[in-house]
Amino acid sequence: MDLSTPFFTHLLSYPSDLSFHSSLQNPLKTPKSPLPRSPNPRVRAVAVNPQQPSPQRLLKELGERKRAVSPKKKVPPKRFILKPPLDDKRLAERFLNSPQLSLKSFPLLSSCLPCSRLGNADKAWIDEYLLEAKQALGYPLEESEGFGDDNPAKQFDTLLYLAFQHPSCDRTKTKHVRHGHSRLWFLGQYVLELALAEFFLQRYPRESPAPMRERVYALIGKRSLPRWIKAASLQNLVFPFDEMDRMVRKIKEPPVKSVFWALFGAIYLCFGMPEVYRVLFEVFGMDPEEEGCQPKLRRQLEDVDYVSVEFEGRKLSWLDVAAYKARTNIHILFTYNILLAFNIPPEDALFAHPRLFRACVPPGMHRFRGNIWDYDSRPKVMQALGYPLPMADRIPEITEARNIELGLGLQLCFLHPSKHKFEHPRFCLERLEYVGQKIQDLVMAERLLMKHLDAPGRWLQERHRRVLMNKFCGRYLRDLHLHHLIIYDEQVQDKYEQNRRLRNPATTAVQQAIHGLSYTVYGKPDVRRLMFEVFDFEQIQPKAVLGVGVEIGVGSCSSGAGDSKELQEEASEAEASPAQALQVLQCCPQFHIWIMTTMYFLGFSQKMGFGRLT
Repeated sequence: MDLSTPFFTHLLSYPSDLSFHSSLQNPLKTPKSPLPRSPNPRVRAVAVNPQQPSPQRLLKELGERKRAVSPKKKVPPKRFILKPPLDDKRLAERFLNSPQLSLKSFPLLSSCLPCSRLGNADKAWIDEYLLEAKQALGYPLEESEGFGDDNPAKQFDTLLYLAFQHPSCDRTKTKHVRHGHSRLWFLGQYVLELALAEFFLQRYPRESPAPMRERVYALIGKRSLPRWIKAASLQNLVFPFDEMDRMVRKIKEPPVKSVFWALFGAIYLCFGMPEVYRVLFEVFGMDPEEEGCQPKLRRQLEDVDYVSVEFEGRKLSWLDVAAYKARTNIHILFTYNILLAFNIPPEDALFAHPRLFRACVPPGMHRFRGNIWDYDSRPKVMQALGYPLPMADRIPEITEARNIELGLGLQLCFLHPSKHKFEHPRFCLERLEYVGQKIQDLVMAERLLMKHLDAPGRWLQERHRRVLMNKFCGRYLRDLHLHHLIIYDEQVQDKYEQNRRLRNPATTAVQQAIHGLSYTVYGKPDVRRLMFEVFDFEQIQPKAVLGVGVEIGVGSCSSGAGDSKELQEEASEAEASPAQALQVLQCCPQFHIWIMTTMYFLGFSQKMGFGRLT
């Protein structure tokens, strides 16, 4: 290879003028001893014009790498893009044509109907698959439209169609089908939990709620639901194009759970709770004595107390439980030729759910009648809760007996497990708390469904969870100052009253037990009254908090001030304006800092004009 180039000749002739790059300012220095010239010099490598990395090119490559690594922002789907609102005429037509406003006598059922009328694709599915679903569930094949308007079973075909439209199928792309199905499964999950809670409380009258929760999870947990769907031959309706046994568990369980919950939501709306029991134990074939449904072995406390006579020596079946709840559903059950061995409670029964009350409140509670709590605390509790309710009984002795049992039940609601549980396991609030938790979940779900007609089930579920959080339930009881009446053991009373981590769960349990007692004695309407009028779960009622704070402050300092009567009169008038409240506070300088601190932590410092605490 010939390396003799003009550059090489220039290198040999002018070594001192060499410059590799225009950016180099200093030329190469000439060595002191000149190199000997050889006739055939060997040059191994010569950099004619080396390309050094420029800062602009490095920044460009770095920018390209960043664009390749960082994820691209997704465009929001079309359903989240804001649309112009409908005009008044179209909006009125939409509401008037909606099936949700068609039933005035059944508001809950009407709120779970689709927001628009069914289309041709929906009717095609009904014509093809609905008869198979009815036959599998044990219903007659006639159309439900033939019933009268006063019968909720008239809407069964529509709700049964919505129950099978899980989110994985194609028909859920339409809004009325997607929202209708999600609202049904939102209601159905709480219906199932309440039904099984009542069943196990009556079947096992001596058992604590912990084994019952394990039994319920074993029956209706997400891993057990595909087995029940296959037992009822409904797998082809849930997965019409796939074989359920070959599907992966995490793929098949969500649609099955959604359909299962929505199915019982539809059954509860049309036929009531007795029909829920029939479908659970007769159609799906659930067996509470199955080996896989048994709770874990644990140390059991010895129960030496009596149970009611109807529970002694036998276990109630689902027919016995369903019959006691069938008093208001006789015409529906006989319409569908469902035969039950009815043991209907009399009209003048003491309670709305007599057997459930006797399963939760042991007969031995009568030994607490006339104690100190019964004389001192029970009137305060009954006054705060609005008890006893006026009842139209033909026999006055029934009203008196109900009020006595109500007082004993209230004392059981305030009886903490630390008091008597180790000697008498059922003399505590646990069983009432269990049923109260389930009934308050169902009542709140029904309230949200009727209040938000256009909301999907996911949104309702999140709203339901936020309203019924445990830290909020106990706070409503503490707002009425009823947590001071809880009966603790003497050894742990100071711990529960001073430690909020122990006190808040205890007050939550008491409030849920009160809901359970209200359900068993007066029924679901009284649970609604307690939740939304007395305790105000939705926090929508006005509260006169300012006058209460001033009244507490003045009452605490009345012993040190001479003019206590004048201060109390001014405190009663201080609810009118914050300026008058400040004037009352200035009359008590020794407690001024304490009252300012209390108001600050209650959130009233900005409203009343207090400065920042120093």
